[in-house]
Amino acid sequence: MRRLAARGAAGDAGEVAAPAADSSDSAQGRSPSPWRLIDLCAIWDAGVYLPSAACNRASSGVARKRLNEAEKLSSVREAQLKQLEVTRPRVLGSRERGQVPRMARQPPPPWVHAAFLLCLLSLGGAIEIPMDLTQPPTITKQSVKDHIVDPRDNILIECEAKGNPAPSFHWTRNSRFFNIAKDPRVSMRRRSGTLVIDFRSGGRPEEYEGEYQCFARNKFGTALSNRIRLQVSKSPLWPKENLDPVVVQEGAPLTLQCNPPPGLPSPVIFWMSSSMEPITQDKRVSQGHNGDLYFSNVMLQDMQTDYSCNARFHFTHTIQQKNPFTLKVLTNHPYNDSSLRNHPDMYSARGVAERTPSFMYPQGTTSSQMVLRGMDLLLECIASGVPTPDIAWYKKGGDLPSDKAKFENFNKALRITNVSEEDSGEYFCLASNKMGSIRHTISVRVKAAPYWLDEPKNLILAPGEDGRLVCRANGNPKPTVQWMVNGEPLQSAPPNPNREVAGDTIIFRDTQISSRAVYQCNTSNEHGYLLANAFVSVLDVPPRMLSPRNQLIRVILYNRTRLDCPFFGSPIPTLRWFKNGQGSNLDGGNYHVYENGSLEIKMIRKEDQGIYTCVATNILGKAENQVRLEVKDPTRIYRMPEDQVAKRGTTVQLECRVKHDPSLKLTVSWLKDDEPLYIGNRMKKEDDSLTIFGVAERDQGSYTCVASTELDQDLAKAYLTVLGRPDRPRDLELTDLAERSVRLTWIPGDANNSPITDYVVQFEEDQFQPGVWHDHSKYPGSVNSAVLRLSPYVNYQFRVIAINEVGSSHPSLPSERYRTSGAPPESNPGDVKGEGTRKNNMEITWTPMNATSAFGPNLRYIVKWRRRETREAWNNVTVWGSRYVVGQTPVYVPYEIRVQAENDFGKGPEPESVIGYSGEDLPSAPRRFRVRQPNLETINLEWDHPEHPNGIMIGYTLKYVAFNGTKVGKQIVENFSPNQTKFTVQRTDPVSRYRFTLSARTQVGSGEAVTEESPAPPNEAYTNNQADIATQGWFIGLMCAIALLVLILLIVCFIKRSRGGKYPVREKKDVPLGPEDPKEEDGSFDYSDEDNKPLQGSQTSLDGTIKQQESDDSLVDYGEGGEGQFNEDGSFIGQYTVKKDKEETEGNESSEATSPVNAIYSLA
Repeated sequence: MRRLAARGAAGDAGEVAAPAADSSDSAQGRSPSPWRLIDLCAIWDAGVYLPSAACNRASSGVARKRLNEAEKLSSVREAQLKQLEVTRPRVLGSRERGQVPRMARQPPPPWVHAAFLLCLLSLGGAIEIPMDLTQPPTITKQSVKDHIVDPRDNILIECEAKGNPAPSFHWTRNSRFFNIAKDPRVSMRRRSGTLVIDFRSGGRPEEYEGEYQCFARNKFGTALSNRIRLQVSKSPLWPKENLDPVVVQEGAPLTLQCNPPPGLPSPVIFWMSSSMEPITQDKRVSQGHNGDLYFSNVMLQDMQTDYSCNARFHFTHTIQQKNPFTLKVLTNHPYNDSSLRNHPDMYSARGVAERTPSFMYPQGTTSSQMVLRGMDLLLECIASGVPTPDIAWYKKGGDLPSDKAKFENFNKALRITNVSEEDSGEYFCLASNKMGSIRHTISVRVKAAPYWLDEPKNLILAPGEDGRLVCRANGNPKPTVQWMVNGEPLQSAPPNPNREVAGDTIIFRDTQISSRAVYQCNTSNEHGYLLANAFVSVLDVPPRMLSPRNQLIRVILYNRTRLDCPFFGSPIPTLRWFKNGQGSNLDGGNYHVYENGSLEIKMIRKEDQGIYTCVATNILGKAENQVRLEVKDPTRIYRMPEDQVAKRGTTVQLECRVKHDPSLKLTVSWLKDDEPLYIGNRMKKEDDSLTIFGVAERDQGSYTCVASTELDQDLAKAYLTVLGRPDRPRDLELTDLAERSVRLTWIPGDANNSPITDYVVQFEEDQFQPGVWHDHSKYPGSVNSAVLRLSPYVNYQFRVIAINEVGSSHPSLPSERYRTSGAPPESNPGDVKGEGTRKNNMEITWTPMNATSAFGPNLRYIVKWRRRETREAWNNVTVWGSRYVVGQTPVYVPYEIRVQAENDFGKGPEPESVIGYSGEDLPSAPRRFRVRQPNLETINLEWDHPEHPNGIMIGYTLKYVAFNGTKVGKQIVENFSPNQTKFTVQRTDPVSRYRFTLSARTQVGSGEAVTEESPAPPNEAYTNNQADIATQGWFIGLMCAIALLVLILLIVCFIKRSRGGKYPVREKKDVPLGPEDPKEEDGSFDYSDEDNKPLQGSQTSLDGTIKQQESDDSLVDYGEGGEGQFNEDGSFIGQYTVKKDKEETEGNESSEATSPVNAIYSLA
């Protein structure tokens, strides 16, 4: 965990409720920029950078050089983050090892000291005239001295100034008056001196190149801008040229010259191939500062691409490409180049002669270089040699300036930033390899364009006061000083008895209002010039306050702060501070008053809260202002985020609990790697914590909790280490090439905070299974080189996978291919089988041999077979696949089988015989199927194996069902193993019998079945069975029918014996009486005894019932007349009535069977 303190982020003067006291902003009624409160005028206390509120002007020089833009918070925050790290032990995966000082009181950077000193100096005399008072012109904005413009845009040359009255502007070009009115393309902005040159209607920008200078003038004087050199950017085309291939011997040095077209500004040079792939650079191949590409020694792989120099021009944003160079490398070792690339003795392995280093740039052993003070010094040494030399840098008679020196371009360049005079001297570079070393000495001379020692400043005097303007500069060579007044040489100006020139100083005595003017100091040497404007203003003004009245300033407890009280008066007033209306002046102890009136409170306490009054006094009067100071509690993170180690995919929570002043609004934000953190879907930000769900590798880094109010902030940092899968290994190299082995070497990838435990080496071959990778071997994570055993005639390609606790890396990029020589096979195919697919064939199969066992081209198989235990000759055939079918074989016969591998180099070893079988068929029925019933509860079954199994028996199938007469139960199926020949059935019904069907099974199916039934039951079982049948309904019905028929027969017989013979009966009731039957007419009948005759019209059926042949008159019919009677002897008395009408109505064709009851009555 690290904690960083950054107090007073809104300025050591706290938060100002009213606009800041800066005169320019106050005069224009603008609130200051938020970052104007954070400038280089600051207090460095206990390692905490505390910005101030109103020292922008004094620190502007250092600020421009170190920040470039005052609005950038990054430099201030960078100082906070880098200088104020806390102590914390590093955990697994931390990128920094050891410990970092917690809340360390580290000294500020040197530029902070410089800015602070400038700030203190500014507190002594940075007083400006309010804009409502008359004053000479002051240049406020101008273009840079070397002004390069884009020819596609309009030209803008800036010049702005202030003054009262407002100044007018005019320009000179090449030291001559530039008449803007005569050129329609040139105009000047309103209330400004900025020139605008418009090319929309045509014209060439080059016509306006030259040296321009702006003059701002009012009635009190004239101010001058710098001499602005206007140049138009140029990006000329590359000359067309045809480049012949560059022929070079392997190991020799080579320089490919770029020679870009001269551009303005100079283009940025970089090298690529014609296909726009960057050229990989290292200590052997690199680009020099002049743009050339240097090869310390050429290798064969350098021929694999071409080389094109590219120039990128800044203003046009275009890239021009030179025609590419192609290399032709002459070598003694034209193959397997990449396998030797990282070989420890690569050059000798490739037959390249080793040689001592020599310098390619600069030439010779000595050279000299001049650099201007404040610029960067770049020294470069590029050497050739075999092996590639290493470069080291030294300074004669001293050490390299560690705070400004850095190495570039693989140590071939030394850059020293912001050069000063003490950096001059002799530097030398040492190029060395195992063959020797050489050195080159560079003599560095530091010159200097003029720089200010004492820049002249505006002079504000009251009538009768004395003063002076000082213009003091230094340089190498020593610069000359020239004074001007209102743009004219001082020598040609009207004489002024109150003015005296003494070298670099102008002295004014007893000044009067007529002495007002703008003076220019121009100091120059051969390397440049400086021009400064300083006006002399003579005013008689009583004191006035320049800041808003009654400001509210809120500050943080224990901070150092400053209360500003900007004022003006002439003569310059004296200023005093009072607190809460007390009469004693605040100065000394915890208070310090600067000449410009600012009150510094060295350490704010609660009792410092109150109302402060500043009073400015001169001979013309006095003025006062009040500032109300409020003291707030600091913002503190009391529970800080802790360093954490997390596996990928887990959840992490970083705590950040804050205590702050309740009257201030608190904002908690997070930084990742010192950049604002984007809170995505996987993150949840709460007031006191940050939660990361499903942690990924990209989440690793430093997390900074920033708790801030409008006055201060507190920061706490923690480091999240994510245990991830390792990065892929890289740069695979093959060395120690042999017929049956090779050494594979690789560079491990990043373990991503979890140690690599294993490496898996895989291979791929392009003949049998191209594109398919197979595991070759596995090695511990501590090694990065292994000797691999190889098989003959395989075109190998290898890759490596790294493994750690989290998982496996992506496979490395494959190595180059390496083919081994061929040989006869040393083994035969495995898993040889002979099995029938039909009953009259046998299919011989085997597992084909892979690429590592083929050992040669045209791998094939010699297949042999013959009947087992016979002396017949072997049958053989050559097969290129992995199966062969033998036809016309007997059913399920054993065969001896052999399969032998063969390639173009010869045959494999003699194979062992394997027993196979021809196709199977359905088996015959099981023999001697026996069913026994030892008791009423069980039935025992036994059988013997089939006489002809016709294959491998896989079991038996038994189907059985219970039956009782016509009643059949549910069929039950049992399957048995091929060795089982017995089974016992438990009877559920002691009355029924069982029918059993048994068949044997092979792979083909079930064979012929045999069927048996269980034996009949014993006698007592039969009696019980009959008793049971007698209770059945169908049996009772059958017995009743038989009894009824017997009874009818008995009745018929009885009637036949007892019936009288006087009553003749017509055979058919529906046959009319014929004429020969006269008795019908008179109604009489003859009676005859017919006991011994068969009954007419009836016969006995086979089942014993009486079937009526004809429709005879029956006793029932007679009875229906209602008047018929019998005598005691059975004779009929009364009228015989024939129901003829009824029969005619019902129909004569009725054939309905007569019931036994009707038959009895009719027969009677």
